[in-house]
Amino acid sequence: MSVENAMLRLKKIFGERFSTNKSILEVHGSDESYFPCTPPDGVVFPISKEEIVQIISICSEENCPVIPWGVGTSLEGHSLAFKGGITIDFINMKKILEVNEEDLNVVIQPGITREELNQELRTTGLFFPIDPGANATLGGMAATRASGTTAVRYGTMKENVLSLEVVLADGKIIRTGTRAKKDSSGYDLTSLFIGSEGTLGIITEITLKLQGQPEAVSAAVCAFEDIESAVNSVILITQMGIPIARIELVDSAMIRGLNLWDKDFELPETSHLFLEFHGSNNGVKEQAETVGEIISEYGGSDYKWATKTEERNQLWRARHNAYYAAKALRPGCMVLTTDSCVPISKLSEAILETIEDIKNSPLEGPIVGHVGDGNFHTALLLDPNEPKELEIAKEISAKLNARSLALGGTVTGEHGIGKGKMQYMHKQHGEAWQIMGGIKRTLDPKNILNPGKVVSLN
Repeated sequence: MSVENAMLRLKKIFGERFSTNKSILEVHGSDESYFPCTPPDGVVFPISKEEIVQIISICSEENCPVIPWGVGTSLEGHSLAFKGGITIDFINMKKILEVNEEDLNVVIQPGITREELNQELRTTGLFFPIDPGANATLGGMAATRASGTTAVRYGTMKENVLSLEVVLADGKIIRTGTRAKKDSSGYDLTSLFIGSEGTLGIITEITLKLQGQPEAVSAAVCAFEDIESAVNSVILITQMGIPIARIELVDSAMIRGLNLWDKDFELPETSHLFLEFHGSNNGVKEQAETVGEIISEYGGSDYKWATKTEERNQLWRARHNAYYAAKALRPGCMVLTTDSCVPISKLSEAILETIEDIKNSPLEGPIVGHVGDGNFHTALLLDPNEPKELEIAKEISAKLNARSLALGGTVTGEHGIGKGKMQYMHKQHGEAWQIMGGIKRTLDPKNILNPGKVVSLN
């Protein structure tokens, strides 16, 4: 039994849809994390759940690792083949299987991206609200329990997945959940697989909640003299329960990067909040007025509205491309992106202490965040040819993770664990991490499903 045998058998079945081409392997060996290129031994492109069963069954028999792949936007090495093996690319599994407009849900294959789904839904008056920024696949978003800019109003993937179809490590297909809005029948297996990062099973079908397209959408941007005032205004807005759709923090360094990245994007180089309101015309107006009053109390200025669709799109396109805007600050750099989430009352403390850590280092690290739910990110910019800088960045990240835990938060609010944050799992979960390992052993006794991620079986 071996990887080589698995490759021979898969090649015989899938022909040209199984590849060992060097360029294809390299594409599937790199994501947006700081890890070096780690290509798999082969890549297979299935078109159905039945083919997924074939792949998993062969790999199980041959003790060959299997790694699921969406579009490679992960930031902690989730889809890299650190132990070799076969990557399953879902590019040919992106069908919308069923749209249930009256029940506000949709059944999809995992390879469709969030933008493709919403494009197809545009004539129904419905949309899927979770927006992590990157145009990720919905399968990848479910596997990492993604969220993003709209989570403050619509929740994360955990709250928006009704049911799953999953192929287990032995090739068995199971279904979790139903299309009903609630269910108290036994263990919540749907939530178990959401965020499991392909370590417990391979998702082949997802039923998602949908939302009605809001009657009115309005966006705004405002500047602050200092980051603390911006954060404190967010805390009050959140504590007052205002149903704001998005509220994003962008610090002065990231604004400078955005101005460099997009020459049409011109904002003063100070901390800003990007905001968006959804609802009825009157509701949006009331929300905006209340938020405007709070922002003024904290010294916010230049409260500018983006009322036209093009203006809103430019604003959120800029925010979604913060990763590339950060790189504009140091051309040719590598980025180590952090991800921390704390209780909203501790947000200002967490961000300010992180800024101080960065100031005391030789690195630059612009900050952005979905601060409405206590989540923020630091993009630490590194010279790829200077290993010492990577070590400094890891030290800053370690301090941030320790701080987040001390403040009652988590080491990752949405990026997930992958390989990059496994060292913090015991610190956050204690003995519960061993329970996770036990679940992994039960569902994947041969440890073939995305091995070396999330849990340690040593």
